[in-house]
Amino acid sequence: MAKAGKSRDPRHEFYVIIYIFLLLLILLMGYMVHYVAFEASAAINSSYNTRQQNLEKLVIRGTIFAANGEILAEQAMNESHNEVRYYPYKELFAHAVGFSTHGKSGVEKAANISLLTSNAPVEERLKKELSGLRNYGDNIYTSFDVGLQKAASDALGIYRGAAVVLEAKTGRVLAMVSKPDFDPNTVSQNWAAISAQTDKSPLLNRATQGLYPPGSTFKMLTLLEYMREHPSSYSEFQYKCSGSFTEDDVTVECYHGSVHGNVDLKAAFEKSCNSAFAYMGSSLDLNTFKETSEELLFNKELPLDLSYNMSKFPITPDAGTEEILHTAIGQGNILATPMHIAMITAAIANDGILMCPYEIDKKTNYLGALLESYSPREYGRVMTQEEAAVEREYMSDVVINGTGRGLINDKYTVAGKTGSAEYGTIKGQSHAWFTGFSPAEKPEVVVTVLMEGAGSGSDYAVPVAKQILDAYYMDR
Repeated sequence: MAKAGKSRDPRHEFYVIIYIFLLLLILLMGYMVHYVAFEASAAINSSYNTRQQNLEKLVIRGTIFAANGEILAEQAMNESHNEVRYYPYKELFAHAVGFSTHGKSGVEKAANISLLTSNAPVEERLKKELSGLRNYGDNIYTSFDVGLQKAASDALGIYRGAAVVLEAKTGRVLAMVSKPDFDPNTVSQNWAAISAQTDKSPLLNRATQGLYPPGSTFKMLTLLEYMREHPSSYSEFQYKCSGSFTEDDVTVECYHGSVHGNVDLKAAFEKSCNSAFAYMGSSLDLNTFKETSEELLFNKELPLDLSYNMSKFPITPDAGTEEILHTAIGQGNILATPMHIAMITAAIANDGILMCPYEIDKKTNYLGALLESYSPREYGRVMTQEEAAVEREYMSDVVINGTGRGLINDKYTVAGKTGSAEYGTIKGQSHAWFTGFSPAEKPEVVVTVLMEGAGSGSDYAVPVAKQILDAYYMDR
């Protein structure tokens, strides 16, 4: 007779179902934690979130202040006794503070839910809600310095471009100007005309959204990569500049045909010698060059709560000679925003530690009671202290002996890097760049300037940076 088989435990299927449900529950809990930590803020601030429209019916939008208490945006009544959003400084903070109609931008977007949330005393809130009245939303105090903002705007003048001013050690945004600008008080009435200006793009915040070839400001990264590939011999670098460098029938010329003669690495940097940096770039390891650039957040998301575009370092290991040589001098297909260049400059000033830029200092209720204050936040170390020290030394020499000599004065010291980023098909067309920090010995403030189509960085961006720094030191 055949031996009877072992019977199956009837509880087996039950246990399998229980384990599946437990696994699903754990996955759901994990997703909820991830959503709250990383995605909830974006979802709440989305223009498609109908909760915003509901809040606007219940809450009077809060006030936005500058660092010293000046009102930058508030609810007011116009001549027709209609409630409007009023911006006392008009165009001056058009991109930094933004607008709150036809979508939102700037701080108005970043702090939207806070401005539409009321933390007035509970008794007062209940009384108004029962009476059908709207409560006052919370107030936002920004880090913006009105004087510096005006100095940056005046310095840019009629040029299209951007200026960013950061605290070197903290990442606080002291000023952020983009031009062309617009009057946020009339955005609603003039929306069709403003949004149709595709040639000027006045709604574009060029400080965080404008993508430009970084030109010679990118030599800060090429220098860093060269030091990393030659840690013990980079100081021995020598090159004889005849005004151009040619490899595989590709020629890179120094700006305006300058001939720099014999240069070491420091001299090549301070004189912004394209030929020397193209020669340098021809021997770099493209894989590690890309890794270095991505460590400094090219091709990466930036730790910003303002709308921005991602900087691009598209070079690959199979890149051709033309792309390699042009990338080494900050040309070709590489693109960066002024804010990103300012962040990299601040990391150099801050011993290699990259700080997360922030423009909101604190939140209060409408009576002024503190609800939340915001502190500096480290993104992480992007270069060693030794690497940052060399960069600072070389950037100091740019001002003392090189292309940034227009910043020499007897009131303060500056370290920086100029840039003349060629674009388009007409030879000689270039955006003017400057990025740097002051004082050179113990950095406090970072200034980055970009002027579209202006010319050389030393002739145009340096004087703008000087005006901004003059304003910064005026009361110090």
